[in-house]
Amino acid sequence: MKKSFLSLTLIFLFCVMCLVGNMLGQTQTCFAYANDGFNAKSLYLIDYSTGEVLFERDATAQLPVASIVKLMTIDLVCEEIEKGNISLEDTVVVSETAQSMGGSQVFIEANGEYSVGDLLKSTIVSSANDASVALAEKICGSEEGFVSLMNQKAKVLGLENTHYVNCTGLPAVGQFSCAKDTALLLKDVLKHDAYHKYSTIWMDTLKHPKGRESELVNTNKLIRYFEGCDGGKTGSTQEAGYCLVATAKRRDMRLVGVVLGAENGKARFAETSKLLNYGFNNYENKKVVDSTKLLDEKIEVSGAQIGLKAQNDLYILQKRGDESKISTKIELNKNLSSPICAGDSVGKIYVLKDGEVKAETDIISLDSVNEPTFLDGVEKIINLWKISA
Repeated sequence: MKKSFLSLTLIFLFCVMCLVGNMLGQTQTCFAYANDGFNAKSLYLIDYSTGEVLFERDATAQLPVASIVKLMTIDLVCEEIEKGNISLEDTVVVSETAQSMGGSQVFIEANGEYSVGDLLKSTIVSSANDASVALAEKICGSEEGFVSLMNQKAKVLGLENTHYVNCTGLPAVGQFSCAKDTALLLKDVLKHDAYHKYSTIWMDTLKHPKGRESELVNTNKLIRYFEGCDGGKTGSTQEAGYCLVATAKRRDMRLVGVVLGAENGKARFAETSKLLNYGFNNYENKKVVDSTKLLDEKIEVSGAQIGLKAQNDLYILQKRGDESKISTKIELNKNLSSPICAGDSVGKIYVLKDGEVKAETDIISLDSVNEPTFLDGVEKIINLWKISA
């Protein structure tokens, strides 16, 4: 009887606690998803080359993603470098605003001079809030102006469930993203050489103007402990939980995996590893078209033969053991005529799986053919006359 009374009392207290929590506007977090073996709130796994989705759950749910926001900061800084607007060697004078950022930081000095490269490295490796703001101010003069640029870029990339309020990922009302958008953003970041210059650094140091040194340790542990991992971004706050987007390449296949809202730091690395391993173990990416090789087909324009090649590599993603028929189809532009310059598009090449187009790219000319002159025409007429004579 005493045991029954105690049990009823505990159940009553639990119900009261839940009711009070709801009255206070607190959200109850549930990490149990027994149906797929993952406990995070949202997951997404794609093949980098084809964009095909290998696994997803609640991938478009709008969630806080903490420091994963910095991926957009990194993306825009790398773009400015490639455009030639700034360089890694350029100097940044740190403002008091940037220096005062809380959370994850490398303790840069107000009014101190740092290179763009060192601040970018600090952002990529150590997820430094202070370095992120300093870079934003370097590009736009203020964090607010830079955030406007971030939201513009989000629209360009088609990030439909993303909105930025700051460049760091520190908690802010109205700032959110989702697992799908996060994967698309990392895909764009991976195009930049400046990102890869720092993304695989495990440990380094940042030297300050006054002689101090800050130790930089990569927040993405998969860089060191997961085979093929060479990029990604962590994030964690109380509201976001523990988040990670990571990419890894094995053989001809690169994957991008996202885990949002994991229970703890250990869980986010374990679940991301599990997600990536699922992809590598169950799928394979075959290169069907090699852009470094000449195509067998050739065309003749104004009496000259033109070599052809695909503009980009084309891959086909298959589940291991899949016996689908893979083929290619070439379509050349009709009525080709000179002038044609090397690098001009002269057609399309398609990769088909069981007759369905899965990938395509332009076919480009390897040779140039000038527009025939009056003398060329006369010479052609003379040659034809000689043949017929």
